[in-house]
Amino acid sequence: MRIKGSCLCAEVRFEIDGDFESFYLCHCQYCRKDTGSAHASNLFSTTATLHWLAGQDRVKVYQLPSTRHMKSFCLNCGSALPNLQGQGELLVVPAGSLDDPVPIAPTAHIFMANRCGWDQILDDIPKWDGFPA
Repeated sequence: MRIKGSCLCAEVRFEIDGDFESFYLCHCQYCRKDTGSAHASNLFSTTATLHWLAGQDRVKVYQLPSTRHMKSFCLNCGSALPNLQGQGELLVVPAGSLDDPVPIAPTAHIFMANRCGWDQILDDIPKWDGFPA
């Protein structure tokens, strides 16, 4: 499988060759902090390869000291981008960075003990297709 992605400003573009083994929605304190949301949505692969098509020099990698938590992002727009972890053996791709449809359904929610309270009532609130009228 070949799938493309990019950042919000489109300065960074990439392509993934291969399949994803899992798709986790992570509610840990680090993922909530670095996404500014209820959870991170990341695809994982031990066999796929990452190819930078443009802007690799615009990618910043941040490793949270004393943890395994890592985040890559565009220096221009701040969008989350793929990175290699575990000495290059694990490709982690933010699902929202893909331009093509996400090829697999979420595997599981993880770190539910850290789930924020307001995330538990989302199905009960009004839904709009755009900004509310």
